[in-house]
Amino acid sequence: MFYRRKIILGMLEVFGNELEKIRLQKLLFLLSKNQIKPEYDFIPYKYGCYSFSANADLTAMVRQGILLESEANFAKNDEVEYFKALKLSDQKKIQELKESYGKMNANSLMKHTYINFPFWAIKSLKAKEILDEKYYEKVLNAIPKSEKTTLFTIGYEGISLEEYLTRLVRNDVKILIDVRRNPLSMKFGFSKTLLQRYCNALDIEYLHFPEVGIESDKRQELNNQSDYDKLFENYKECNIPNTLETQNKILDLLKSKKRIALTCFEADICQCHRKHLAEALHSNQSFSFDVKHI
Repeated sequence: MFYRRKIILGMLEVFGNELEKIRLQKLLFLLSKNQIKPEYDFIPYKYGCYSFSANADLTAMVRQGILLESEANFAKNDEVEYFKALKLSDQKKIQELKESYGKMNANSLMKHTYINFPFWAIKSLKAKEILDEKYYEKVLNAIPKSEKTTLFTIGYEGISLEEYLTRLVRNDVKILIDVRRNPLSMKFGFSKTLLQRYCNALDIEYLHFPEVGIESDKRQELNNQSDYDKLFENYKECNIPNTLETQNKILDLLKSKKRIALTCFEADICQCHRKHLAEALHSNQSFSFDVKHI
């Protein structure tokens, strides 16, 4: 079993084997703020801090019969003592979590996280209702806003879905443009259908332009930077001149929406074709904007 799932199950044990869904997400978030390398990352969502990855793990454990799910709660459904299997440091942190927040209900925990971590409340449907004017103003001030037209690029290699989405939100990205030829991934959340769903949940439009991607058979045997450079020389010679119509669509979207991001897999921009696509867009006579790799 993944260690991160044992964290959830160990926490459930300490909190009486059952927790409300909202309360569980808030407790996991507060735990993450006390861990050097958190098991879960979070996004600002409609009820504050939320982890799609944690919810996927919870759903998987329900299917396996380890958990029971009702409309509002998750409950532990086996006799295994997962808490004892956790690192001593994590045991201590979960016990401290119980001492500090064990008596708080879901609404109180929601309010606590909104006050202390206002960025995570920027998408909340409840913030205005449960916060007084002073703290709600802090939430409003935490909303990323920029009128500067910028073309971003972002890769998802080595980061969680939540960290990836949070980078988009922090940079006030309005449209995510997927430039993969085949928008499939073994990594949770990054195949086309799910990525579109998660972007839309954060008011980010998702578009896919496969024609500006590179065929998978051309991406074999890339062992060093020289191999990548040869691949991209071919991309610049063959693909870039033949996709001017799509490039113009991207430019029009940039001009109208102001903040868009090109996305692919690689973390290293020098090993991804999105760098060369961005450079092609930048070379257009009508382009007078910033390019930023995030």
